[in-house]
Amino acid sequence: MIIPWQDLTAETLENLIESFVLREGTDYGEQERSLAQKVADVRRQLQQGEVVLVWSELHETVNIMPRREFRG
Repeated sequence: MIIPWQDLTAETLENLIESFVLREGTDYGEQERSLAQKVADVRRQLQQGEVVLVWSELHETVNIMPRREFRG
């Protein structure tokens, strides 16, 4: 189920994005990016609709995934 990110408090959204960024361990190329930069990138992707917040009833977790990969 997609969770509308606009319905979350700013603090909750920030915490969800930070948690996602910290567990992803994504390689950002030659230049290392700060946590704040990574969070800003994910926030921008949410705002532009490129990624969505997804609630997994099976795992009782929230994840962020590309919209095109979400199968609701």
